[in-house]
This record gives sequence, structure tokens and C-alpha cells, in this order.
Amino acid sequence: MKTVKFVQMKDGTKEDYLLLEKHEKKYIEGTADRLIKFMSGLTNTLEGYRITRLEHSLQSATRALNDKANDEMVVATLLHDIGDELAPLNHSEYAAAVLKPYVSEKTHWIIEKHGEFQMYYYVHHLGGNRNQRDKYKGHKYYKDTLDFCENWDQTSFDPNFKSLPLKEFEPMVKKIFSRKPYSQ
Repeated sequence: MKTVKFVQMKDGTKEDYLLLEKHEKKYIEGTADRLIKFMSGLTNTLEGYRITRLEHSLQSATRALNDKANDEMVVATLLHDIGDELAPLNHSEYAAAVLKPYVSEKTHWIIEKHGEFQMYYYVHHLGGNRNQRDKYKGHKYYKDTLDFCENWDQTSFDPNFKSLPLKEFEPMVKKIFSRKPYSQ
């Protein structure tokens, strides 16, 4: 396999960077498959929950689909907690960053902020301010984020809920991640 000649980026030539760009385009095309593979591995849970992270994601996305959300929002809902594994203290921002090139400003904002909005349901039990999300009152996506949390996220910890399998969401994930990236 052909490789670049440089050992420091500043020494790279146009030929080096054209080679890397070719490989990067192919790699980017595989993003949906890598996300699906990652999701399929979320079979463990944070100690104390009754369902796995994968099942929570599937329940959330199934609820969004059942409520006739568009494909973009269903995929975002499926992926909304992918940051839990590697960025537990800012998982929302992590998930939003992965989605950002492929989703609308609205969907990005909802996913980015859902962690703060979700605190409404539990943080007061731990001495925190459950109304922290109120700082966003008046924002054009405030109500949409409230609805996301209320209808799809906070309701999806039910071991008896019949969610769709990950395979059912694969075509939507591939569709969204094959889009030309938004310029945001």
C-alpha cells in the first residue's frame, strides 16, 4: 500500500495529501457501518440500570419511529447516547459532534442539549438544580428538546418494552450518513 512520505505534517506534499484525501473519503463512507457495529456492542450497562445501553437506544428510536419522527430524528434518537461509553460527563456533546455534519441545526441542538434537559428528571434527588434547562427558555428548539426527553429518552428504560432490533434501523443510519454533509 502506498503511504505518505512525510513524518511531520508540515513536510507533506500535494501528492501526499491527495493520497490521504482519497483514503479519507473511503473511510468516511464507512461511518454508518462503524456506528452500527459500535451500537451492536453496547450490550453492557452502567451498573444499576435494568436494561443495556443498546436496549435504551433501541427503545428511544422505536418510540420516535412510532411517533412518525422523520428518519433524521429517528437516527439521532438511536445515537443520542453513544457518548456514554467514552465521554460520560459530556455524552450529549459527543453524540451531537458525531451527528453534526449529517443532521439539521435543530436535530444537532436537541441532541447536544438533551443531557442538560434530561437532568430535570433526576438531579434534584442528588441536590442539583432540576430546572437548569430553563436557561434555554425562549430558544427556538427548547420545546422540541423537552419533547425529545419526555417522549423518547426518559421513557425508555422499560425491560418489558418491545423495541425494534438494530437491524431495522440500519437502512436509516446508512441513508443519513451517506448524505452530503451540511455546511453548518
